[in-house]
Amino acid sequence: MSERPEVPINCFFQGCYNPAFEAEIEKCKDKCYAYNQLNPNDRESQQKILKELLGKMNENTIITPPFWCDYGYNISVGDYFYSNHNLIITDGAKVTFGDNVFIAPNCCFTTAEHALDPEMRKAGIEIAKPITVGSNVWIGAGSTVLAGAVIGDNTVIGAGSVVKGEIPANVIAVGVPCKVLRPITEADKTRYPMFQA
Repeated sequence: MSERPEVPINCFFQGCYNPAFEAEIEKCKDKCYAYNQLNPNDRESQQKILKELLGKMNENTIITPPFWCDYGYNISVGDYFYSNHNLIITDGAKVTFGDNVFIAPNCCFTTAEHALDPEMRKAGIEIAKPITVGSNVWIGAGSTVLAGAVIGDNTVIGAGSVVKGEIPANVIAVGVPCKVLRPITEADKTRYPMFQA
């Protein structure tokens, strides 16, 4: 096996072969593992681990296991945050969620970007860009939110989307890459099946 290459001091993550970052990730993985071994109905024990794991956690946070992240302390969630099974957050940079955010199953938020040049990538050069999700956002099943993405308040991201860049507030956006489909309107208040005859 070849020796690991010299790595610039400004790179992040385990892929950069930086022992200090690797130690932080190991500690986080231990907490995630403990969290994922709990009875899924043991809310009290879940809350205790989440308070140790996350950088900021407000009222009524529910993260349905399994859940994995890299550092934990770079993640901030607002009031009434809910995520379904298999949430993954690679939080080499800040990942911030507003209030009343719903995340469907099998979603990934990744702040990491690897170098496009193969030699740079092989050397472990990697950056992280923050992700910001506003309040009252719903993210559909199987969506991926990429480094640097910003999602505005009240927006719905359709299932299977890949979000990069900025998605404005008050819209439905979907696709690969994710694009605005239409604004959310007053008509949507009565569009849900319970309101139909």
